[in-house]
Amino acid sequence: MRGIFCDLKLVVRQLRTSPGFTATAVLMLAFGIGSTTAIFSIVDGVLLRPLPFPEANRLVTLGDQVSNTEWGKQDPGPVTGPEVVIYPRDTHSFESLGGFGGTSYELSGIGEPAQVNGARMTPAIFSALGVAPLMGRVFTAQEDQQKQQVAVLSYATWKSRFNGDPHILGTKILLDRKPYIVIGVMPRSFEFPLNSGRLNRSELWVPMSLSAQEISPEASSSWYLQLVGRLKAGVTPAQAQSDADRVAQQIMRNYPPDASNFRIKPVVYPLQQITVLQTRPLLRMLFLAVAVVLLIACANLAGLLLVRAIRRQRETAVRLALGASALTLLRQAVLESLAISVTGGLFGIALGAIALAIGKNFLPETMPLMDEINLNWTVVAFALALAILTGLFCGLAPGFAALRTNVNASLKEGGRTGSSGGSHARLRSALVVLEIAIALVLLSASGLLLRSFGNMSQVDLGFRPDHVTTALYALPQKQYSTQPQIDAFDTRLLQQLRQLPGVEAVGFTSTLPATGDGIESFVVDGYVDPRGPDQTAASPSQVTSDYFKAMGIALLHGRYFTESDNADNQLAIIVNHEFAEHYWPHQDPIGKRMRIGTQKSGTPWMTVVGEVADAKLTTPDADASEQFYQPIPQLEKDIGSYAQPTDLNGNGGYIVLRSALPPEQMENSLRSVVRSIDAQLPLTQVQTMEQVVALSEAPRRFNTIVISSFALAAVLLAVLGIYSIIAFSVASRVQEMAIRMALGSQRSHIMRLVLVSGLKLAAIGCALGLAGAAAASSVLRSFLFHVSPFDPVVMVLTAIAVFALALAASALPARRAASVDPVQALRGE
Repeated sequence: MRGIFCDLKLVVRQLRTSPGFTATAVLMLAFGIGSTTAIFSIVDGVLLRPLPFPEANRLVTLGDQVSNTEWGKQDPGPVTGPEVVIYPRDTHSFESLGGFGGTSYELSGIGEPAQVNGARMTPAIFSALGVAPLMGRVFTAQEDQQKQQVAVLSYATWKSRFNGDPHILGTKILLDRKPYIVIGVMPRSFEFPLNSGRLNRSELWVPMSLSAQEISPEASSSWYLQLVGRLKAGVTPAQAQSDADRVAQQIMRNYPPDASNFRIKPVVYPLQQITVLQTRPLLRMLFLAVAVVLLIACANLAGLLLVRAIRRQRETAVRLALGASALTLLRQAVLESLAISVTGGLFGIALGAIALAIGKNFLPETMPLMDEINLNWTVVAFALALAILTGLFCGLAPGFAALRTNVNASLKEGGRTGSSGGSHARLRSALVVLEIAIALVLLSASGLLLRSFGNMSQVDLGFRPDHVTTALYALPQKQYSTQPQIDAFDTRLLQQLRQLPGVEAVGFTSTLPATGDGIESFVVDGYVDPRGPDQTAASPSQVTSDYFKAMGIALLHGRYFTESDNADNQLAIIVNHEFAEHYWPHQDPIGKRMRIGTQKSGTPWMTVVGEVADAKLTTPDADASEQFYQPIPQLEKDIGSYAQPTDLNGNGGYIVLRSALPPEQMENSLRSVVRSIDAQLPLTQVQTMEQVVALSEAPRRFNTIVISSFALAAVLLAVLGIYSIIAFSVASRVQEMAIRMALGSQRSHIMRLVLVSGLKLAAIGCALGLAGAAAASSVLRSFLFHVSPFDPVVMVLTAIAVFALALAASALPARRAASVDPVQALRGE
């Protein structure tokens, strides 16, 4: 032990005498370990750590895989209102099973009114999650059944909107201007639903209190809720799914006639799997990218240590001649490497903490479990373990190089320069080739992602986002309980907005492009679906007449809606091009008929009056989806006998305003007009349409920026490796260069000799890198858009870029070699 301590003192003293080398090696490793630590913190918080609930491995989702839809295949699967009652009641595999659905409320009664996200939940959700409130209690099954107006607040909402009032329990708040009593506050760590990210995080929870209409037979074909449960001890998800399948058969047997052709298959997934479903591929790719950067940093460190060992060959030979053991030399080499790597690891942890604190603000808004991402002891232990392993492996090369020192040859050479040995040179060259190859793989991935993002930016969105301002509003039912009240508000709002300076068109819509889509069944007159009856569905939007002009959606055939498309006239509908081509290929869709519902619904026919361009409903890189548009004034007549006296239409949605002025300037005007009509009504998501589109592009933009940053770092490290190997080669061959020039070799020939040696390494590295990029293409395929993983343009350009950088890295040592004074060099020998 004393010997190790003495060796460590010697290593520290040697490193202090070489501050340039030490600083370079430590900072290079700190960058690699720091970036790896930051990304691992995200991977650990989102993917590796159990969900923040007791026995989280027993938490599952239960949903329906609905025939001829994508529901339940890549998501937890939705359920209907009646199923929220039936599945918990009739299954036997769950300790607790409850339903929930996202919603939003106008929160007032405290400060300025605000629109907040919330969740309607059955009390069984709290039982399944197993988290007790920080203050007060959660609502009971009795309160849910009796439709009691009580609310449980999130910790963040309690702190931010209620200033952490310790006497909050029993306080009355207004949700959509209805009084609710606060009965509890959840802990800081509680978040549910989990897969909403920062964008739609719930601020409060209220009883689901399903209405009679939501659990009626007619609601059997309306999928909009979700189920989460805790399995009984010893029950597997497969057993629970079999149990639910038995119940689903009974549900389908009890379907009303108009829904009798629907088929469902229950699916049970672990809640952890569903929570990270969309994020897992991204995080895996990020971790792979940062591991590549760390690998290059390690290769550089190994190369630097090897060069250092070669330069100290005479010292090593003297020590061996004086009786130093091989084990002592190997131990000192490894200790030196460990000292550098552990120091770099400590700096890396600090850099990782800074990067994480800053980088969390740039993560995609939909990233789940954001509160679980932190630099905890697990991450610190990972970083230190990584540093120790790096030190051990990187110290082996110089250690064994020291052991292979030829004592007699080294002592005979004295201080003369010359070649440092073929085996050492080959090892250094192999490390540089490895760095170049890995850097090229990452750089080609960056190029493919950049080209994908460029392609996505050129996609025809089907609408014009420039000069468009949007906002979301929701009229509280207590204040606007009748259709005439809603119509009066909407009419007045449209009139006043149209009078604003610079306004060209204003409209309302239930669905804003680039924010998501829904689905609704329908019947096309004369169309026979090869999949069977009642399998046709498309994305519906309810709009006002000027919506298409405001959004800039082009008219292809027919006409837009007009003010005459109201409840007193023929039912009208507009379809998009994708819809028209599917159901009336190569025909004019104008005058064709369709109706909402199923074959047995008996709803009235609507006549197609227009065909418009395909507007992207989700992301620009998504395929066009079939859409149809209904005028809001005709919604009640569109559903025929299914209309209820309590139905309300047009009581919320998006305002879309196109103006000649910059859209940012219209935001305050929009708020002022709404406030002049209803001073308490809050607007949310007030933003330009270009911002909406940018938000839909955010995940792909984030991927591209991060991978490109790592690729740039990898290339710079590889260039540093090339420079160091060529510079050392030149320094060790000064005598050779001097003799060549003394024998008549031109300086240009010397320069070309050095450049060629660097370019050979670059050529081999590029060849291996291109092969590696081809092998890694399967990892990238799902992230690309209209770009082949083997895109020749990207591959060639990245190879040229790396080759050019290698040439630049070799140029400075080459100039130094060409400037050697033969007389001085040979006299020095």
